[in-house]
Amino acid sequence: MTPMDGAEAEDLFEHAPCGYVVATRDGTIVRVNHTLAALLGQPAAALVGRRFQELLTVGGQIYHETHYAPLLAMQGRVREIAVDLVGGDGSTIPALITSTVRGDEVRTIIFEAVDRRRYEQELVRARDREHAIAGELQRALLGGAAPRNPAIDLGVSYRPAVAGLEVGGDWYDAFWLSERRLGLVVGDVVGRGIGAATTMGQLRSAVRALASTGLGASALLDALDGYARRHDVGQMTTLAYAELDVLDGSLTFACAGHPPPAVAAPGASAVFAWDGRSPPLDAAFAPEPRPEAPLALTPGALVVLFTDGLFERVDRPLKAGLDRLLEEIDAHRALPAGELADAVTRAALAGRRSNDDACLLAVRWTPPADAP
Repeated sequence: MTPMDGAEAEDLFEHAPCGYVVATRDGTIVRVNHTLAALLGQPAAALVGRRFQELLTVGGQIYHETHYAPLLAMQGRVREIAVDLVGGDGSTIPALITSTVRGDEVRTIIFEAVDRRRYEQELVRARDREHAIAGELQRALLGGAAPRNPAIDLGVSYRPAVAGLEVGGDWYDAFWLSERRLGLVVGDVVGRGIGAATTMGQLRSAVRALASTGLGASALLDALDGYARRHDVGQMTTLAYAELDVLDGSLTFACAGHPPPAVAAPGASAVFAWDGRSPPLDAAFAPEPRPEAPLALTPGALVVLFTDGLFERVDRPLKAGLDRLLEEIDAHRALPAGELADAVTRAALAGRRSNDDACLLAVRWTPPADAP
């Protein structure tokens, strides 16, 4: 290769495909090339004598002072830092800069990054769109609009364990079985995150489909157990399923390995309903038929279904967590069901992020005064 003469070297400097700045250690600009002057829309002479950081936006100047300059002093080189330059007309110009210390000089190359910034913004918009779509899909896995009836006040609180997700392995649902009978379910799939949420969606749909055939609580759990075994889905899932007659307050429930419903009757402390219990889904030792239990609600009674994320903690016995949950239900029982669900969940988690999903469904039965 033939060595370049002085004129060729000068032309390469001035018309390089990137901006070039030579400055002193304190940032005073000694020389800039034509490429940078054209990018900034200012003559080179107007840039010489200024400090390099003055070419940056206010945010860039702060970053230069607090991060860029100290790193350059310590390492002698800083590479590919994204900054915004200020053009002669006041416009903002995205750029990537790399600086190297050579003796008493700081040499900086500057690449315009408008296309790169636009690409990054497109990526952010695409990511936001994906998150929005994922959020809609995740929310669709949970119950839709809450059933409405003058005799019931229903509220739900849901806290996924995985940040960035709106659902996990826990789920709730409430749906009409007939004009007077309401189905209620809270379940807990083993695991968390998207995998658990996918399994949860399958089981939630299966519960609704089976309930629509008229199966009672016991028969529904038997059928769901067979579904889990046949399709190899949801092994060791726990759930509580209940059917409430909104006209007379009769409740039938069954729990497959799940925490018992809490019941708070007017004038009495909240207690757990420990009947109607059987092992989790697809457990080899599950009895057939699985048991169910009846419960006659009095007007104003509150029923709370929940998952273990609300009481299970490594720093205390399970009984202590369950007792605390009853205390919080009693403390907030005067609230509407939706507010109660949020208040009890906040108190149970006590400001900490649980390592498990947490779900609570509360329903209060209060028949209208003119009900037969």
